[in-house]
Amino acid sequence: MEKQDGRETAQPRAGDRGGISDPWHDALASGWGELDGTGAPAPAAPARPVPRQRSAAGIYLEVQRSDAFQEVRGRYRRFVVPAVAVFFTWYVAYVVAATTAPELMARPVSGAVNVAMVAGLGQFASTFLLTWLYARHARLRRDRAALELRWDTQEMTRGITTPARMNGSARSEGGQW
Repeated sequence: MEKQDGRETAQPRAGDRGGISDPWHDALASGWGELDGTGAPAPAAPARPVPRQRSAAGIYLEVQRSDAFQEVRGRYRRFVVPAVAVFFTWYVAYVVAATTAPELMARPVSGAVNVAMVAGLGQFASTFLLTWLYARHARLRRDRAALELRWDTQEMTRGITTPARMNGSARSEGGQW
C-alpha cells in the first residue's frame, strides 16, 4: 500500500481480488526474491541452526532403540517365552488327561488321594514355582539394568515440562509424590 496525500490506498497486484493485498504472499517480506543490486536475486540467508528441543516422546523412543533396552527386553523374552510354553503345555496336559483318561486320573495314589488330586496340587505348586523363578530371574538378570535405564531416562527428561506433568497427577506441595 502506498501513502498518497496522507491517505492509504490499496494498490492491486496481479491475482489480488478486490484490490486487497495478501500479506502472506509478499515475497519481499520473507526475504526471498530480493535483488542484490545487480538485478539478480540475492541468495537466501543461511538458516541458523536451531537448537534441537527434545520431547519426552523422542527421549523414550531413543531409549527404546538403545542397545541396553534391547538387552533387557531380550533377557525378559528368553525367560518368559520358554516358561509360558512349558507351563501352558503342563496345564493343557492336565486338562486333556482329566477329560480323556478318567480311569488314569481316578487311580488311587494313597488312600483317598488319586492322580487327579496330585496333578491338581501340582498345578498350584508349579504356579508358585514359576512365580518364584520369574522374580528371581528379574532380580538377578534384569532389575539393575532396567533401573539404570529408568534413571537415565529421568535424567534426560528432567528439563522437559509437559502438560501431562502439570495435570495434577503429581503433588506440587513440597515436591512430594
